[in-house]
Amino acid sequence: MPRTLVIGFGNIDRADDGVAYFVVNALRRRLGQGILHEDETGLEELGAQIDSIFLVQLAPELMDVMAVYDEIIFVDAHVYENVATLHCAPVFPEFTPATFTHHLTPEMLFALLKSLHHREPAGHIVSIRGYDFDFHRSLSADTEAVVEKAVDHILQLHGPSVMDPALD
Repeated sequence: MPRTLVIGFGNIDRADDGVAYFVVNALRRRLGQGILHEDETGLEELGAQIDSIFLVQLAPELMDVMAVYDEIIFVDAHVYENVATLHCAPVFPEFTPATFTHHLTPEMLFALLKSLHHREPAGHIVSIRGYDFDFHRSLSADTEAVVEKAVDHILQLHGPSVMDPALD
């Protein structure tokens, strides 16, 4: 069974942009792990078969953490009308120009991991459509409705024994 790291990122102060925080905590509840409080990242608690963390943004320093995992699943919000509400796709190493000064994509992080650590874990992104990005800490009804479906998908990516403890 692969070791998996789920990396949720976004801004919990901007409504649906923080959906990954809710997905990470829903996943942690399903796995019998303690939820992350708003001031916690989860980086202090690594060591399970499935670990999960939540950050405001991706940073190059994550490479050292990522290097020990077989699978990395990123969770984020998206705003694209022509993309499914729950969009899941593989992530491959790719250097892409940053749109923003301090913006690092999962693909760029994987490319750095490959170059500097010579590691290529399996990668996926689970992206949930956001509708409300105003300054508050609750999700829109449409985005909130997809949180548990995103957790189901993450657990399916990891393997069937997580979905059914009797298979362990």
